Amino acid sequence: MKVEIRYFASLRETLGLSNETVETQAADVASLRRELIAKGGAHAQVLAPGRAVRVAVNQVMANDATALMDGCEVGFFPPVTGG
Repeated sequence: MKVEIRYFASLRETLGLSNETVETQAADVASLRRELIAKGGAHAQVLAPGRAVRVAVNQVMANDATALMDGCEVGFFPPVTGG
């Protein structure tokens, strides 16, 4: 299936791209993240296990167990702080 991935804030800056469409066999967010980490380079850096990264699927906050479907949009972004 194809999913549209969007990267925000520091993730976008480190990767040098704001979005990409990927062909994936991932059934859930955790599997997709592992596939992206396996690409190596900056993907492995910004999505590394233990790194604080928030995720949304179709603009709704999600977690590692959230199921993916063909054509969905997955957004990765760092935690937001304010003051």
